[in-house]
Amino acid sequence: MSNLIHVLDVVALLEDLPERNLRRGQVGTVVEELAPGVFEVEFSDNEGRTYALLALRAEQLLVLHHQPAQVA
Repeated sequence: MSNLIHVLDVVALLEDLPERNLRRGQVGTVVEELAPGVFEVEFSDNEGRTYALLALRAEQLLVLHHQPAQVA
């Protein structure tokens, strides 16, 4: 799954992380690939202020798409 996630992808969290005050469905941006299948994700508010920055595994993330898939 890690080959489907790239730096600058917009992702949604697939699980609650109460210790970080993050809930399933919160949206962040991948800012770095730390290791195969491990990504640093930044969560920001509507004004662009970062409220969380943490390493997450690919299976904890869903890549969001803002355009329709290309059909061959």
